[in-house]
Amino acid sequence: MVDVSQHELVPDHVLLDDPEEVEAVLAEYDVKRTNLPKIKRTDPALPDEAEVGDVVKIVRDSRTTDEAVVYRLVVS
Repeated sequence: MVDVSQHELVPDHVLLDDPEEVEAVLAEYDVKRTNLPKIKRTDPALPDEAEVGDVVKIVRDSRTTDEAVVYRLVVS
């Protein structure tokens, strides 16, 4: 079976497991956790240890900047 998360076109998905780091992100963007864009728990690019309610940092390559960082809330 092919591991989709290891494909070269799939951006890095990093689970934010430190509550202080999550709070810093929410404070930086002045949003609540539920205001973050959503990503389904069944998404094959998510780390295996991701659970509903976790915040995931996605780092993509960008043509205008070196990298673009976005955050997603894991939902069922």
